Amino acid sequence: MAFLFGRRQRSASELIRSTKDLLQRLIKEDGQVPKTEEELARTLSITKTTLQGSPDVDAQPEQVYQLVSTILAESLLPLLVTNIHRLPFEARKDTQTIISNVFRFRNPGSTHTEPDALKEVLRTQPGIVVSLCNGYERRESAGACGGILKEALKWDAVAAVILYDEPLPDGKTIDIYNDVDASSQSSGNGVFWKFFDWIDKSSFEVSADAFDCFRLILTKHKSLVSNYINTNFDMFFDKYNSMLVKSDSYVTKRQSIKLLGEMLLDRQFYEVMTRYVDSGDNLKLIMWQLKDERRMVQYEAFHVFKIFAANPNKSYEVQKFLIMNKQRLLKFLPKFLEDRTEDDQFNDEKAWLVKAIGNLPDSTSAIQSPTGARPANGSAGVQQQGSTAQVRS
Repeated sequence: MAFLFGRRQRSASELIRSTKDLLQRLIKEDGQVPKTEEELARTLSITKTTLQGSPDVDAQPEQVYQLVSTILAESLLPLLVTNIHRLPFEARKDTQTIISNVFRFRNPGSTHTEPDALKEVLRTQPGIVVSLCNGYERRESAGACGGILKEALKWDAVAAVILYDEPLPDGKTIDIYNDVDASSQSSGNGVFWKFFDWIDKSSFEVSADAFDCFRLILTKHKSLVSNYINTNFDMFFDKYNSMLVKSDSYVTKRQSIKLLGEMLLDRQFYEVMTRYVDSGDNLKLIMWQLKDERRMVQYEAFHVFKIFAANPNKSYEVQKFLIMNKQRLLKFLPKFLEDRTEDDQFNDEKAWLVKAIGNLPDSTSAIQSPTGARPANGSAGVQQQGSTAQVRS
């Protein structure tokens, strides 16, 4: 069926091929010819309007079907995604709208979990999702690519492509429907692991958007992610603790500690939680954040620290460290964020925490070492970052 675009009719294939030609010309010209940008922006605007309609004209289902089919058949999406940073601002916004509309497209009566067009992309061109993530490499593409990703991440399959991406010799992206072995550890070279750098080392705008996407992956797909983190536990928390919790950025530090608390308190992350709170090093890191000069960092750290204290099956090293710091904690906690007088839940939890710490033994000689032997008295203090990690009143 023909499309009515401006003064003459153009078919879906004519429109998409024209868009591809203009994109390839833009790449060769490297943005030096404004006329190409203008023509490309115009074709993208027409494509967007056809897919979603306008205030005056509704989108026509048959036209939408033809256009989506042609976009997929002509492999326009990879070209758009990898070159979105080259486009003018309005054209980038139109491209974001185009790709999001394609990803949402469903055939009438479809029973697939994912929208039909998205399922086809994940089956035949999953590298598009990886390329969208790589949009965080550039400030110009981060917002548009992030917007597409955050909408697409409604679906487990999109999160799976990101989590299980691994560099392959042929340059292709792994087939999540057939080739994923969830029990195999990641190499750490896939696109998911780049989020730590994008969050920690990018400009504020890019970092914030990347963190929003990262958070959505972790919290929207809990069963998938909890299994993935368990399989890659040491590598995940080595990066999470060192790059996010210890970040020099106040926003990154605060949001990362808050996200950590949310995950550890979620029952679907129960196994992750038990492994995390078994570690004395993790406890020291969180106790260190209780003394941060910024009050919201202290507050978020408190909600992670209470998980260590509430664990009825504390490891030997966690018990030992809490007992060694018992008296300091009993002096520190009653004064901790004492101006939060109207936060009843926080004050109830703090009172409970003081009681729980007070019920700990006064000496490490009262707990069993990992080998079953009682530890000797006078153990040396535990060090972190060159200083004692004790909480001082």
